[in-house]
Amino acid sequence: MIEKHIVLEDIDCVVFYGANNVHLQMLKAFYPKLRIVARDNVLRVLGDDEQMAAFEESVEKLREHVLKFNSLKEEDLIDIVRGRRIRDDVPKDVLVYSMSGRPIKARSENQQRLIDAYNENDMVFAVGPAGTGKTYLSIALAVKALKEKQAKKIILSRPAVEAGEKLGFLPGDMKDKIDPYLQPLYDALEDMLPQVKLQDLMQQHVIQIAPLAFMRGRTLSDAVVILDEAQNTTPQQIRMFLTRMGWNTKMIITGDTSQIDLPRPQQSGLVEALRILNNVEGIGIVELTKKDIVRHKLVTRIVKAYEQYESINKD
Repeated sequence: MIEKHIVLEDIDCVVFYGANNVHLQMLKAFYPKLRIVARDNVLRVLGDDEQMAAFEESVEKLREHVLKFNSLKEEDLIDIVRGRRIRDDVPKDVLVYSMSGRPIKARSENQQRLIDAYNENDMVFAVGPAGTGKTYLSIALAVKALKEKQAKKIILSRPAVEAGEKLGFLPGDMKDKIDPYLQPLYDALEDMLPQVKLQDLMQQHVIQIAPLAFMRGRTLSDAVVILDEAQNTTPQQIRMFLTRMGWNTKMIITGDTSQIDLPRPQQSGLVEALRILNNVEGIGIVELTKKDIVRHKLVTRIVKAYEQYESINKD
């Protein structure tokens, strides 16, 4: 009789164990000669060598399945344990899977252009109205690169500019003060990575979230770097950010030139950068439109109504 502790790394244990531990109970039924006890992300297993080896192999295959798809169905568990052939490759058009097991991929022609531009260039500008998936797709590309070990870090940044209202002095330490500005980035990450794993990656500085002001003096290498809400940067800020690029790094800059919150007459750095860098080799520029909006259908109507209003008032 031997005892082993098997650590379920990088996955959501709730998915692995199943609702009401149904997957765990199924595993116990498949290996009746083993005593299996689960605590957090550790399986304590007691039994003989032969069944122990088979159990370890099954657990590793199940772990890899959950890591890829963020889901585990009972029929998949049965097929994996019995050694039957199951899907083992992520479809080419899927970037990653959400925590609910939903495939994250392009949902419009311009979203696919953004993915293609990322694959073909080291720097990409994604410009378009709210709801077109600029930030969400960018973070999905970064998470994919991290999972596939194409990058060692994800670095996410935003200018700390309020959207039309003053928040005043925020309480707490530096993280508490900047978190309100960066919440949309947290939301996207939490939809793609297990909560515990996300916290670990942030504590290890594998995923770094920082305001733009903290970028000066850094060289960002072996990373996917995303600058969100770039329309709210000044020309000096975005130039400083773009020149932080190091070796084996990809940069994605997102923004909406119709939602500039800078005080007048301050010029948007994004608008200037698009004009200056338009024909630079290695830089891709993708413009998304209201046709690419993937939020509630009312968002498309709201964007269209504001465009019509602004067009009339300009004349």
